[in-house]
Amino acid sequence: MQDDQTTPYEQRSETRKKPISMQQSDTKQTLREIGDAIVVLWWRFFDWLAVVPWKTLMIVSFLGMMLAGMMNSPEPMIMLIVASCIIKVVAGGKRSAELTASRATERAETEQLERTVLEARMEALQAQIEPHFLFNTLASIDQLIQTDPPRASKMQQSLIRYLRSAMPQMREGGRPSLGQQVSLSSAFLEIMAVRMEERLQPKVNVPEGLKSAVFPSMMLQTLVENAIKHGLEPKAEGGRLEISAEIIDGKLAVHVLDTGMGFVPKSGGGVGLANIRERLKVLYNGRAELIISVPPEGGTLATIQVPYEVIPAKP
Repeated sequence: MQDDQTTPYEQRSETRKKPISMQQSDTKQTLREIGDAIVVLWWRFFDWLAVVPWKTLMIVSFLGMMLAGMMNSPEPMIMLIVASCIIKVVAGGKRSAELTASRATERAETEQLERTVLEARMEALQAQIEPHFLFNTLASIDQLIQTDPPRASKMQQSLIRYLRSAMPQMREGGRPSLGQQVSLSSAFLEIMAVRMEERLQPKVNVPEGLKSAVFPSMMLQTLVENAIKHGLEPKAEGGRLEISAEIIDGKLAVHVLDTGMGFVPKSGGGVGLANIRERLKVLYNGRAELIISVPPEGGTLATIQVPYEVIPAKP
C-alpha cells in the first residue's frame, strides 16, 4: 500500500511555482490599476481643459515652457501644449453643446411644468364655474316650467346639448379642438338665447375644415361669456354675437364679435381676459395673442390668434 505523499523534490517544485503565479497575478492587477488611474486622470484633464479659460491655459503653458527650458527638454512640453490646445477646442465645443442641451432640456421641462400647472388651474376654475352655470340654468328651467313650458323645454334641450359637448371633453382629455370649443359655446349660446329671447341673436360661422385645428379649452367660452355679460346684457335692446374663424398669415384666428356696449378697458383688461393672456403666454411662448378692437359699427371684436395645427384623425 502506497502513501499518498509527494516527494521532497515535488514539494520544492510546488513551492517555487506558487510564488511565480502570485507575482504574475499581482503584476496584472497593478497594471490594471495603473491603466484605470491613467484613464481617470485623462478624463479629469479633458474636463479641466473644457472649462478652464484660455488665459489660464496660456499662463500654465508659459510656466511649463519655462520649466522645460530649465530642464533642457522643451520639445515634449511643446508637443503637450499643442495637444492641449487641440483638446481644448474639442472639449470646449463638447462642453458648450452639453450646456446648451442641458439648458434647453431644463427650459422645456420648466415650460411643460408651467403649462401643466396652468391647465390644472383652469380645470379647477372650470369645475367651479360649471356647477354655478348649471344651477342657474336649472333654476331658470324650473321657473319657466310654471310660466312658459315651451321655453322651458327648449332650454332643457339646449342644456342637454351643452352637457353632451362638455362631458366628452372632461372624460377624454387630450388636445382640445376648435370644433369641440365651438360646439360647447354654441350650446351655451342656445341657453342664453332662451333666457334673453330676441335680445340675443347668435351666429356661428366657422368653416368645417378648421374645426379639427388645435385650440385651447375654455378660451372661446370665456370670450362669449364676456361679450354677453359686459356687452349685450347691459344693452336694453341686446344685439348680435357672432363666432367666426379664419387663417391669417399661417395662424388660426378665432373671432367673437358683439354689437353690445363696446369695450371698456379695466385694470388688466378684466380677470377673464387676463387669464386668457396668461395661458397663451405659457402655452405658446409669445407665438399667440389676444387682440381686442372696436369695429367701425361699434361693439367689441375679440380675436385669439394661435399657431395653426391640425389634430391627426384617429385610425
